[in-house]
Amino acid sequence: MAAAVAQERLVEVEVDESVVADRRPAGEEKAFRSYDPDQVLLMAPVLQEWIPEGDLAHFVSDLVESGTLDLQAIYDSYEEERGFPPYDPRLMVKLLVYGYANAVMSSRKLERATYRDVAVRMLCADQHPDYRSIARFRKRHLEALGELFVQALRLCKQAKLVGLGSLALDGTKLRANASRHKAMSYERMVKKETQLEAEIAAIRANVAALLSEAEQVDAEEDERFGPDRRGDELPEELQRREQRLAKIKEAKEALEAEELQRREQRLAKIKEAKEALEGEAREAETARRAELEAQGKQPRAPRDGRDPFAPKPTAQRNFTDPESKIMKTADGSYHQCYSGQAVVDSLAQVIVVAELSDQAADQRQLEPALEQLDENLEAIGAELPDGAVLTADAGYFSEENVTTCKQHRVDPYIATGRFKHSEPPPPAPRGPIPKDATPKQQMARKTRTKKGRAIYARRKAIVEPVFGQIGTVQDGRRVLIRGKPAARAQWRLECAIGMPPRSWTLDRLGLSDPAGRVWCPCQGRVRRIPWSSVVRRSSWCVRAARSPMSRSRSGSRIRRCVTGAGRSRSIRVAVRA
Repeated sequence: MAAAVAQERLVEVEVDESVVADRRPAGEEKAFRSYDPDQVLLMAPVLQEWIPEGDLAHFVSDLVESGTLDLQAIYDSYEEERGFPPYDPRLMVKLLVYGYANAVMSSRKLERATYRDVAVRMLCADQHPDYRSIARFRKRHLEALGELFVQALRLCKQAKLVGLGSLALDGTKLRANASRHKAMSYERMVKKETQLEAEIAAIRANVAALLSEAEQVDAEEDERFGPDRRGDELPEELQRREQRLAKIKEAKEALEAEELQRREQRLAKIKEAKEALEGEAREAETARRAELEAQGKQPRAPRDGRDPFAPKPTAQRNFTDPESKIMKTADGSYHQCYSGQAVVDSLAQVIVVAELSDQAADQRQLEPALEQLDENLEAIGAELPDGAVLTADAGYFSEENVTTCKQHRVDPYIATGRFKHSEPPPPAPRGPIPKDATPKQQMARKTRTKKGRAIYARRKAIVEPVFGQIGTVQDGRRVLIRGKPAARAQWRLECAIGMPPRSWTLDRLGLSDPAGRVWCPCQGRVRRIPWSSVVRRSSWCVRAARSPMSRSRSGSRIRRCVTGAGRSRSIRVAVRA
């Protein structure tokens, strides 16, 4: 009550009208534009007129309303007509796509944006779905939303933004919706399981002893007071104390029962995680032995003498998101993560493959990426041209991956990394290749030639800006939904949303033409060069597409781009009139 009175005293301030009347308005002698916050306005009755032409909101609206995105899978899931009618899927898809493109993924923030953001209000036709409806729609149709990736890829192909001549494969770590502190190693699980079993046995023994003692006390009281008497002849004060004692004992027994239940649940989770780790270890060891047997080799026993079919003592499993794994991130720390994989085309940095894995190593991710590449190209009606190349870093190299690339009609340029002391040294970049050269030596020679260096040098410029777009502009470094299938659908949705805004930006700037080229002044003359050359020449950043125009000393219009480490670079691109 005192706090409320103090708050009223703080808010209610008496105004000295004589002082206010004598005070001159600030800036009265200066000229400013008219400003009246209480001005009554007559807004346009058409919501689309509230947003200027060329805004991303118009692109998202046209993309959905024109039927370019097929939402039939979402509409087919609505079969019953019970209850209040749901929101139109077109509205919800527009809201999610526009929100993800602007790094707004929270359902509560999306609901707030339907009131505060004019563009979102236009997309929702002045309707305001609550955050529960948004979250349920996303959870219900997450798989269908993830499949929009293929439709976005088809859209980019129709815009002639996909060349498929040069591809780059890379991975990025996506933080899972789980804490690494909720993970436990297999060695600790065994110790904790034994400890909890002993504690549960002790609690049960204590409860059994208490029950036995209670039965013994009841028998003694029956002999003392008789089977039909309860000892009510005691004084009233003593009787109340005995009632309090009985209630205390009853509460104590309830707490012990709750503690026993909690420990049993904890033990059940640990046993479940332990069995899962043991199953994964058995499957991995069985597959390894089959692979060695196919190569004519004998498996060796572990050095520490443990069972080869048992998990390693350091193998961990998380209780919040069991399918996520502990991985090392770019900053050197370890977190619960998934590994997002992407294959990017060099023409306009369009993602042609989006896959997600729960393995930290990238070596086993090349074959699934190429399999999905074939599926996506078949779905959009495209084929790899002759001489298509694929670049990847040293984490993807293996003799099997080189063979896999050739089977998928892709010429691989994969870094081999350092050679071990037991391996033969890499051959010279010139001269004849030794006849007995290993596949690793052949790949090292291939990437050290003049052509190989030129092709591999483009890898970072092709794939890394895409991860920067998703991580910085779309804030897609973290997976919000638990479980590998849901995380994969979210990653594919992020990649799908990242493609149309990029092509929309190029069209908005007038930089793209049917041939996929741009106009760029170079050395005082304007000439046509491929879009990839502009990216290599200027370290293209997606922020440059939205930065203001300025003019250089020579008079050409340039667009400023702020890249990493605060460095400012200029992209000399002439915009068509």
